[in-house]
Amino acid sequence: MKRFFIVFFLLIFASKAFTLELTLTQGTVKPTPIAITNLFSSNDSLMSIGKNISSVISDNLERSGLFIPVDQKAFIQSTESLSNQPRFQDWKVIKAQHLVAGRIEVNDDKISIEFKLYDVFSQKQIIRNKYETSKNNWRRVAHIISDAIFTRVTGEGGFFDTRIVYVAETGPKDNRQKRLAIMDQDQANHRFLTDGSYLVLTPRFSPNSQKITYMSYVKSNSPRVFIFDIETGQQEIVGEFPGMTFAPRFSPDGKKIVMSYSDPKVGNSEIYILDLQTRSTKRITNNSSIDVSASFSPNGKKLVFNSDRTGRRHIYIIDNDGKNLKRISREGGSYYTPVWSPRGDMIAFTKQEGGQFYIGVMETDGSNERMIAKSFHVEGPTWSPNGRYLMYFKEERTSADGTGGDSSLYSIDLTGYNERKIITPLGGSDPAWSPLMH
Repeated sequence: MKRFFIVFFLLIFASKAFTLELTLTQGTVKPTPIAITNLFSSNDSLMSIGKNISSVISDNLERSGLFIPVDQKAFIQSTESLSNQPRFQDWKVIKAQHLVAGRIEVNDDKISIEFKLYDVFSQKQIIRNKYETSKNNWRRVAHIISDAIFTRVTGEGGFFDTRIVYVAETGPKDNRQKRLAIMDQDQANHRFLTDGSYLVLTPRFSPNSQKITYMSYVKSNSPRVFIFDIETGQQEIVGEFPGMTFAPRFSPDGKKIVMSYSDPKVGNSEIYILDLQTRSTKRITNNSSIDVSASFSPNGKKLVFNSDRTGRRHIYIIDNDGKNLKRISREGGSYYTPVWSPRGDMIAFTKQEGGQFYIGVMETDGSNERMIAKSFHVEGPTWSPNGRYLMYFKEERTSADGTGGDSSLYSIDLTGYNERKIITPLGGSDPAWSPLMH
């Protein structure tokens, strides 16, 4: 991926903070009406870019479930006249609570993009940002603007300037081709990272979003852990480990990888931390059970993982030095793939109970467990960087003739609201959400 530079200029916030008021009723949200105008330009050739930027912003905010863009056909004030001052009454009458306006112009060999966010009811400008970038980076700017709006109105961090890596799947279930694929969170800029000539599993982003760690069977009958550089396309094996290797994941500082592997000398799967600089490993768990699917806490001091040491799979928390082990899951059923929220306050997981699979969340002490998605087979939650949304995959039933069993990606709000299917060229599983890129 080509490097690019975006220069941030003027940023003005109103002195009085504004917070979005949400109405939560049994997992539903009343979205906020927002008017998003096309960016104006005195240069006719830039008008289409300005329109595209506004369209991406609108789609982003609508997809969040917290905003409902007002139909542009209802707009009364022209885009050109907005460059001076909004006629707030014109926007009140169409019930817009917020207004997005701006302009786009040429500045030497770059484009200059300015946008403003207004609170229609208070009749105040609450954001004014300006960006300079190359023409081909307009979509990134649209995502960055979306994040600024989302953060200002909701009080939460943004998640639009992010990417998704996942396993693209095609072919029958008993002979399925799996390859790494990556895309923007809105499914734009999709591309395959591997050619499908070898199996790939469980991709996970580095903290800087530039590298991916994953499992693969490249030139081996046993899975090995690799690191893939997104910019260069180069990959390296991080080490040769005995036995089967499972679910590698970066530490928050990007200097370590936590994984599980089954050492024949030990006889079962344990949790290990690999130092990427020294390539030395430290064993974290020590039990005759199967310990897998470890995930770091945001500060890197603790790990969450699942284990069958009680006879059924449950979720445990342990310090990164192997001390202070504690089981936190309390209910029936079996728990899998726990992952710590970026905010540090919750853990998402897969649960199997009563012939049904669920995606659930709980607090880090195991309290307030609740299910937010269910299906015949649903698995592999990954958090958005603001800790408000989850992405996962669903697998369909396989027919008696071997057809079916297709997998697709989905996203959902933490409240269990606004589940959406993620459209990909092929089937998809094992998604991972990147941190913010700006």
